[in-house]
Amino acid sequence: MIIKKLSILATALFSATMFAQESASAKLEIKPEVKLSYLDSVKSTFKKNEMAAKADSLWMKELTSLDIYDDLSKDIQTINSDVTVDQELPTELLKQRLQAMNEKSPFNIEYNQGLENIIKSFLKNRKKSFSRLMALSEYYFPIFEESFSRHNIPLEIKYLAVVESALNPKAVSKMGATGLWQFMYGTGKQYALKIDSYIDERSDPMKATAAASEYMTKMFEVFGDWELVLASYNSGPGNVTKAIRRSGGQTKYWDIRSFLPKETQGYVPAFLATMYLFEYHKEHGINPERAVVKHFETDTLNIKREMTFKQIADLLDMPQSQIQLLNPSYKLNVVPYYQGEQHFLRLPKDKIATFVSNEDKIYNYVAYQSAIRTIPAKLAMKIAPKMRAQAQVDKTINTNLELYKVQKGDNLGAIAEKYNVNISDIKKWNNLKSNAVALGRTLKIKSDVDPAKISKETKSIPAIEKKSEEAIANVDDKDKNAGQPQEYVVAAGDNLGNIAKKFGMTIAELKELNNLTSNNIGLGKTLVISKDVPVIEETSTANTAIASNASIDSFRKSATSAKNISEDYYVKKGDSLYSISKKYPGVTISDIKKWNGIKDGDIKPGMKLKING
Repeated sequence: MIIKKLSILATALFSATMFAQESASAKLEIKPEVKLSYLDSVKSTFKKNEMAAKADSLWMKELTSLDIYDDLSKDIQTINSDVTVDQELPTELLKQRLQAMNEKSPFNIEYNQGLENIIKSFLKNRKKSFSRLMALSEYYFPIFEESFSRHNIPLEIKYLAVVESALNPKAVSKMGATGLWQFMYGTGKQYALKIDSYIDERSDPMKATAAASEYMTKMFEVFGDWELVLASYNSGPGNVTKAIRRSGGQTKYWDIRSFLPKETQGYVPAFLATMYLFEYHKEHGINPERAVVKHFETDTLNIKREMTFKQIADLLDMPQSQIQLLNPSYKLNVVPYYQGEQHFLRLPKDKIATFVSNEDKIYNYVAYQSAIRTIPAKLAMKIAPKMRAQAQVDKTINTNLELYKVQKGDNLGAIAEKYNVNISDIKKWNNLKSNAVALGRTLKIKSDVDPAKISKETKSIPAIEKKSEEAIANVDDKDKNAGQPQEYVVAAGDNLGNIAKKFGMTIAELKELNNLTSNNIGLGKTLVISKDVPVIEETSTANTAIASNASIDSFRKSATSAKNISEDYYVKKGDSLYSISKKYPGVTISDIKKWNGIKDGDIKPGMKLKING
């Protein structure tokens, strides 16, 4: 009996011991260690400062887009003030409003048929553009008004920047005039705007506005009339002086208008029409889009060493495009550092707080990264933590020489960022004395590459159709949901031709889908791509290619069957041809326009559309 009890007790003790060992082993299960990069380790020590929200992404796109600038410039140059425009605006009501504007403005605002026609033309064709321009004005107008009030210049001249550049600091005319106030190179130098390989202060909102204020003050001393000051800003004081002489000594704009260059004849009326639309936008149903970040929500700091926009964006967790729009005077996406000169960086105030609180760590990281780029690969392997870990497992890194052919739209800053090297390195490797590079030139690029890793990754890539692979690679990770439009961000060297070819569509379809009136596209602009690409979910390597081809085939079948549908669709408020076409897979904007005899793309709520004729 005693033996039986002892055996039961021993069994219980043995079971308890085994259970304890199992739970201990479960607790001691070691998860794979995730090694942080030097960048992540630096950022993990940052003092966080929760303040202003990030800029709205749509507003960011507008600031870097040149579409409105191209459209407005074309309008002002080609608009015919003698052609009557059919737009609901009673003449008597317009006269009353112009009179009210005249009473509170130093400008001589008088009604005439030509001005009425231009106002009506803007109302008919540019209402959407002005809605977007009003969002930009919330950022730029306070800068203009501050400068104009210091120089005793009418605040209404802020509307001139809308006519000049559509409030785009990166706008460049066919003649080379640059920035918000469209200064030519010589005029910019005349007013002490710095222009070199790194910096173009014609694109700096504050410095260019100060120069414009100085110019207008001098011109008013000459002509004594603000309309003539505007005319001289457009065509030069010489042309205004000649027009005064040809008119027999008249000194009012409307008296000498017919003697001015053709473009200047529409310039001042376009300015007055812009002023009218901003003043009476509510009465015409123009709802301004709002900018999240305003000028007073930003601040500047003095940079103590050369830094790239990419380094700043990585450290502060913000998009490079935001840094570009707040610092448009830096041409190569680099804040330079010249001995004896100050260079400033403008950022949202919450990012300023993060930068200042962690300034030493930020500069140490920039110095570390610059050193890693410039020292030999073998020495870098001993210094960099990541490279040291690779050395312990006997992975060697070779420095390979690559050849890069300079393409249209390239500059040294973009090429350096692409290969993660310094501009100074590229210049040294290619014996370049300046930052200018000729189109078509072949540059030597030395980059650190692990050949074994590259070959391994190459073997694991599934064989997917080329077009679908390229398209899928450009879909934003956040937007990989079925049925949503695909977007593509314009990169350096892109044009409508190669983008259309990449996505298997025509240039006409691409322009139609994005409401483009010309073949010009700005760097960084986001284009909507009409052809949906099926979403390929991650599966095992062996089955990826089969799943991809199957999804592509199913997409093609659904697109084919959609075109067999025949029904009527009634346009709802907020609809566009693009949004309607997306309701019917396989149907394009061109199809809807062809089936319904639509030429200009205008549709109205309640309108009946035939789908598939």
